[in-house]
Amino acid sequence: MTAPVVVASAAVGLLAGAAANRAAGAFPWNGAGSGTATAFRPPVLELATAVLFALVALRFGAAWELPAFLAVAGAGVLLAVIDLRHRLLPNRVVVPAAGATAVLLLGAAAASGAWDDLLRAGLGAVVLFAVFLFMALVSPGALGMGDVKLAGLLGLLLGWLGWGAVLVGAAAGFVVQAAVALLLLATRRVGLRAELPFGPAMLLGAAVAVGWSGAILG
Repeated sequence: MTAPVVVASAAVGLLAGAAANRAAGAFPWNGAGSGTATAFRPPVLELATAVLFALVALRFGAAWELPAFLAVAGAGVLLAVIDLRHRLLPNRVVVPAAGATAVLLLGAAAASGAWDDLLRAGLGAVVLFAVFLFMALVSPGALGMGDVKLAGLLGLLLGWLGWGAVLVGAAAGFVVQAAVALLLLATRRVGLRAELPFGPAMLLGAAVAVGWSGAILG
C-alpha cells in the first residue's frame, strides 16, 4: 500500500503547491495585493510541495493520521512563503488549519482507537501555545502572536506523536533559527539588528521532529 499512497500524496502535493503559490502571490487578500500571479516561478514550489507530501506519506504510510499531517504540510508551505515575504502568519490560514487538523485527528482516533494520542495532541497544543505565549509576553520583539498560534497548531500535530516529538520540535525551531541567523551574518546578508521571520524555522523544526524525533532522543 505504501507506493500508491506516496504517489497519490505527491500528486496532491503538486496541486497544494500550486494553490499555495497563487495564494502567497496574491497576499494580502484584501484587494491590496502586489498583483503578482505567483510567489515563485513555477514549478519550484509545486515540486517542493510534492516532494514534501511524498516524504510525509513515506513516514506514515496508509495510516489514519496521514491526512492530518498532509493538511499541516500544505498549510505550512503557504505560511512559510507568506512569512518569508511579509513577516506575517495570517489568522486566515493558521486558525482554519488548526481546526481542520483537530477534526482529522479526531477522525483518526475514532477509526484507530487512539484516544490517548488524541488527548496528548490536545495537551501538546495547549502546552506549546502557553509556552510561546509566555515568551511573547516576556519578549514581544522576538515572537509575535502569529508565532504563538502556529506553536499551538504544531503542538497539536507533534503531541499526537509523543512528548518527545513536542520537545524536539520546539527546540529544533530555535536551533534552525539560530543557524540561519549565523549563516546570514557570516555571509553579510543581514546585520546584527535584523529581525528574521520565525515561522519557517518553527515549521522546519516540526518537520525534523516528525521525521527524526525518535532517532534524536534514542
